[in-house]
Order: sequence, then C-alpha cells, then structure tokens
Amino acid sequence: MDDIPLTALISVLVCLIILSGFFSSSETGMMALNRYRLRHLVKQKHRGARLANSLLERPDRLISVILIGNNFVNIAAPVITTLIAIRLWGDPVTGALDGITTLSVTAGLTLIILIFSEITPKTIAALHPERVAFPAAFVLRPLLFIMYPLVWLINLVTHRLLRIFGIRIDEHTEHQISQEELRTVVNEASILIPQPHQNMLLGILDLEKVTVEDIMVPRNEISGIDLEDDITTIIEQIRTSQHTWLPVYEGDISHISGFLHLRNAIRFLTENKITKSSILEVTQEPYFIPESTPLNTQLLNFQREKRRIGLVVDEYGDIQGIATLEDILEEIVGEFTTDAATNNKYIHPQDDGSFIIDGSANIRDINKNLSWHLPTSGPKTLNGLIIESLESIPDANVAFKIGGYYIETLKTKGNIVKTVQVSEIAHRAKNN
Repeated sequence: MDDIPLTALISVLVCLIILSGFFSSSETGMMALNRYRLRHLVKQKHRGARLANSLLERPDRLISVILIGNNFVNIAAPVITTLIAIRLWGDPVTGALDGITTLSVTAGLTLIILIFSEITPKTIAALHPERVAFPAAFVLRPLLFIMYPLVWLINLVTHRLLRIFGIRIDEHTEHQISQEELRTVVNEASILIPQPHQNMLLGILDLEKVTVEDIMVPRNEISGIDLEDDITTIIEQIRTSQHTWLPVYEGDISHISGFLHLRNAIRFLTENKITKSSILEVTQEPYFIPESTPLNTQLLNFQREKRRIGLVVDEYGDIQGIATLEDILEEIVGEFTTDAATNNKYIHPQDDGSFIIDGSANIRDINKNLSWHLPTSGPKTLNGLIIESLESIPDANVAFKIGGYYIETLKTKGNIVKTVQVSEIAHRAKNN
C-alpha cells in the first residue's frame, strides 16, 4: 500500500463516494417512479422506461443488487480514508493514528457520506425520479447480470426468512388503484385536465353509486299517449310534445303498449293518415328496467339492447317511472341547459336568498343545481323527505330544520306537499 500514490488513494475515495451516491439515488429513484406513467412510457417504446420496468418486476433482485453495491462501496470508503489519514497524520514510526485523529476522520467521513452520498442524491432522486432512474437502469441491468449468483443466494436466504413470518414473494400482487384513489388522482390533476373534463371523469366514477330510481321521471309526471282519448286530442299532443319518445298506453300507464318515436308519427301527420291503429303499428315494444339497477350497468344495457328509453319497475313489477339515456348522460356531462338553477321549473330563487321549490322535485337535482347537501339516502323527492322527517303529512304551514337547512311548507294538497320554501341556516343567520 505504501507504493500507491496519495493522489490515487484520494481519487479512489472520491470515486467511492460518487458510487455510493449513485446507488443511493438509484434506490430512491426506482422506488419513487410513478408506475402508471412508467407503463405509459413503456408503451411509447422509451428504452430507459422499459429497462426500469423490467427491473421493477422483481423488486427483491433490484434492491439486492443496489444494496450489495452500496454496502461494498460504503465499507471500502472507510478503509481508503484510513490509509489516507495514516499517510497524512499517522505516526512516522508505527503508522498508527491517535484517538483524536481517528475520531475526527470518522466524523468527517460520516458527514461527507451523509451529505454527498445519501441526503443530496436521495433528495434529487425523490424530486426527479425519472431523470435518475432511467439512466441508472442502464447500469443496474448489467450489474444484476454480473452479480446474479450472489443476488440469487442472498434472495434465497431472504425468502426463507420471510416465509417464517408468513410472507411469500411469489404471492405478491401489485397494488391496483381503487376507485377512491382514482378520484383523488383526477382531483389532483386539475392543472392538466380542464374542469369540464374533470367533472365528466368524476361523473363516470359516480355512476355505480347512483341507481335508475334516483334519476327516473316519476310515474305521476309521465306524459304519454292515452289510446282512450279521441284522435284529435292525440294528434294535438303529438304536435305539441317536447319529447322525442312518448309512451303509448290504454287508460293507465300500467297498461303500456310501447313507445312511439315522433319521427314515425310525423310521417302519418304529413300524409294525414294518422289513426290509433297506425300508431300501434309503429310503436316499439316496452322495455323494463329494475329500479335498483346502477347507472353504469344500465348505460351498458341501453347500448346492448339498442334502446334510449325504458320503464322503471319495482320488485312487484309496478311501473314507477321512466328513465332515458339522456338522463344517464346528464349524470356524466351535466345538465344540457345553460343555467340549471334558473331554468329548472321546480326551483325558484327569492330575493332573500331562499328558494321556493316544488315538493315533487328530486333531491339529487336540488343538490346539484344549488350545491346543497340534503340527505339522499332515503326518499328521492323533497315531498318524501319532508313526510319522513315529520312522520306525518302536514295539514298546515310547518317550519322545521333538516341538517343545515330551514324548511317551511307553503302548500299541501291531499297527501302531497306541493310547495316548500327552503334556505340554508348559515345564510339566514348571516342575513339576520
């Protein structure tokens, strides 16, 4: 060792510190890679990404080769440092170092390794994992090939040890992102994804939480053609209808014959040959939907059956309402009107900040239009929510609170609350 120049020893020490920083940054960079972006880059034929991905398929081997290299370097560095210290400050006769010198050299080397081989490289790798991991993969791959026997032996012992604790490497499955985690990803990607697109993605994620019953037009609001009406009334109804599809029934919606597309009816109108029998000829047979069907399932069912509208039925087969493809799409893209709060015929804003709302209004529609949080786990309409809360049908004006909202019934007809005034309690307190 005495024949080795001092400059050569210092150069070796510098190289060892750099190698230690390389292994430390490689470990952090590899483990900090975004696996979903990595897969995307692999599909784009990115060489560094492909190498990194192949290494991460067996993380036990990757960690082994990094730690073997890092430990070898960190063990060699103190040895070289000791030789340098002996050359510079050792006893001329014995070559030994005194206690203070040894302690100072140890402290100095520890500080250098912490700063230049651990903290700084790992911080850089954590902030820019791709810039570190992809180039490192070109070095780690051949290192793994060279040191494979040693890596294999160490992993063999490690796997046996892990089995004692009930952990099996071959049973390890990569974590799959959950729906809530995907929602968080979408929310945090607001800079990259425009807000309308972000809302659509979140709407798609929410489809399975919403059932057909939540978005259907209730039975008492269904507008259709009653074949028991005279032909003049039916013709006028077809001419003035705002809907593309009209249910056709006899006397009552329970006796449904099918659905009439106005495009087919217009042909009879222009030829002045419309009759009840001609209407039935072009009527499409009814399509029934269980009320508990999730919207994501029903969207696929509409696509498979080539349908755009269906009758919602309960467990007894009784018709409860109508659901359309448009209703489901509105859950994804939002209302097709320009201003849902002002155009909604059920909601009327007041000067004092409250709202006059029809009792038959759907609670989910109210929440969406006004950004409220009325409970939706029970009744679907405001009338149902009020009756459930009061446990009776109010026969006069009644004021009460539900959650953070002040509700006052204004008009009750028969067994239905027709009109309600609702305001947020926080808003009322602010105004008062």
